[in-house]
Amino acid sequence: MKTWMRCAPGLVGAWMAGAAMAQAPAPHPAEPATRAANQALLAELPMADKQSFDDARRGLIEALGDRAIAGPGPRPAWSLKGYEFLATETAPDSVNPALWRHARANLGSGLFKVTDRIYQLRGFDLSNMTVIEGDTGLIVIDPLVTTEVAKAALDLYFKHRPARPVVAVIYTHSHVDHWGGVRGVVSGEDVAAGKAQIVAPAGFMEEAVGENVIAGPAMSRRALYQFGQLLPRGERGQVDSGLGKSVSSGTLTLIPPTRLITQPVQKERIDGVDIVFEPTPGAEAPAEMIMYYPQFRVLNMAEITTQNMHNLLPMRGALVRDPLAWSKYIAGALQRYGTRSDVLIAQHNWPVWGAARVEGFLKKQRDTYKYLHDQTVRLMNQGYVGAEIAENFKLPPSLAQEWSTHPFYGHLKHNVKAIYQRYLGYYDANPASLEALPPVAAARKSIEYMGGAAAVLERARADYAKGEYRWVAQVASQLVFADAADTPARQLAADAYEQLGYQAESATARNAFLQGASELRNGVPKLPTLSTVSPDVIRSLSLEMFFDYLGVRLNAEKAQGKAMVINWRFTDTGQNHVLSLENSALTDTPDSQAPEADATVSLTRATLDAISLQQTSFPAALQAGQITVAGKREKLVELLGMLDGPPGMFPVVEPRPAR
Repeated sequence: MKTWMRCAPGLVGAWMAGAAMAQAPAPHPAEPATRAANQALLAELPMADKQSFDDARRGLIEALGDRAIAGPGPRPAWSLKGYEFLATETAPDSVNPALWRHARANLGSGLFKVTDRIYQLRGFDLSNMTVIEGDTGLIVIDPLVTTEVAKAALDLYFKHRPARPVVAVIYTHSHVDHWGGVRGVVSGEDVAAGKAQIVAPAGFMEEAVGENVIAGPAMSRRALYQFGQLLPRGERGQVDSGLGKSVSSGTLTLIPPTRLITQPVQKERIDGVDIVFEPTPGAEAPAEMIMYYPQFRVLNMAEITTQNMHNLLPMRGALVRDPLAWSKYIAGALQRYGTRSDVLIAQHNWPVWGAARVEGFLKKQRDTYKYLHDQTVRLMNQGYVGAEIAENFKLPPSLAQEWSTHPFYGHLKHNVKAIYQRYLGYYDANPASLEALPPVAAARKSIEYMGGAAAVLERARADYAKGEYRWVAQVASQLVFADAADTPARQLAADAYEQLGYQAESATARNAFLQGASELRNGVPKLPTLSTVSPDVIRSLSLEMFFDYLGVRLNAEKAQGKAMVINWRFTDTGQNHVLSLENSALTDTPDSQAPEADATVSLTRATLDAISLQQTSFPAALQAGQITVAGKREKLVELLGMLDGPPGMFPVVEPRPAR
């Protein structure tokens, strides 16, 4: 599940442009050990293979270039300006040479012709938007993250192709970069009037909305590390995100589907275009589907195959994905469509042309996820724990020499640990792990055992000089957690993170290390409270989801020993709910009313949405008569006072304030 940071319009764009980082200390150069590591890797890479660049440029009609796409505020929603440094073919010392090559190939942008009647808009966002020309109008697949970039992409298409109406939008899956810009290509009014339909896999709404609510605040904060939006673009900063360059900063919208794909193989005809849909739940997304277009001999693998090894567990957090099912979905696509496809496209990166190359690509992708699964589980069953398995895990040469299986977005060691977690959880079976001290307490005892901060810092600096950055990062992090005000320790930890970032092949790992270094040097960025919701997402929340969200905001200490029952009546929708507080747990019972409730709250769903969007508040709505309370009004006030708000920009690479 890709969850994105949403905050004040244009603010992320300002950071992406480096404006807010202008006064920050300059990143350090690559150390000799980093230069040596990157040069050693370069000798192992198939650099003579230029196919990725040919594929990434093929079919280009007009490039986007570095034109800025206006956002809802003063800052652009999107611009590729700042990536000019990637024009150099030779990787600098501060970037892994494999990642540098991928970042250069990933720079392609604009309108591309895939084949007759199929076009892609690439480089307008993290994801691609695909356009299929139907008999009377257009079928748009995955309208990017925000409306501004989706509209700009469609405008570029119309500049070169007939301006026909959008008659269908297809969401390939539940991650926001595949639906957030929908109102930039079609209006809700046209959908409501039946002029356009929205097609999505079964379970789409529950997953698309749910992932942005329950754990959304934590995921949003962590996503800043994964995608590097706050890092300056450059050889010592953000160079790529693996699946694309970065994430747009505009207006996020959502129009619910009007047609769901529910069958394992479902054939539909949309505006004269035959489409074979195949859902792939539980792999890259909980609700996802691939498509085959038999008239055009084109296979669309959505995000099940890209030009990267993907994440089995995103660094921002999610449920661990199933690599075994993932490999089987690819195997099924290979069996059914491999010999019948002249082109393979995806909703990230660039296509693959030619039946033989399509088959070869699918086989390598299939075998990558199968190998990850099988070999991790084999060693797991021999008693090795996740960290031990990951340490020496390598792909076989036949996969390691294939560019599309390199972990530019996923991270090999992280994926191996994720498989271990999927089967066995965090616990490594060593009882010492069951009651291990939390980070601050463990750090203080460790530093004490090692002779105190001064002695540890001296030894860590010596190891840094020897290029032992992994160990220095661990030890210096302990120093920081033992004493967050220890400036020399913070600087050493930042230096170690930086060198590890420079060596990382994974764009997301690089971003994480460099963002961590930045925060150790400059402190936690001062941004507004992060939110993963928009008006469309709020309106799409079921009441069950809304009350579940209240449950995870309940402060258990404040609720201790208290009990109450509150009826909720929604006068416009006719829905009734009972919210019960007991044993410091908040429980929702839908389609019910409790006769002995402490209070009954009556309101419209529109009023609840306005409160959720902070357009009003409970007290203001009560004062305005938009909410009425029968019974003990003070019970509602008491309940609201027990709810915590998410802190937003909480510390990540340093300790949180003590509770």
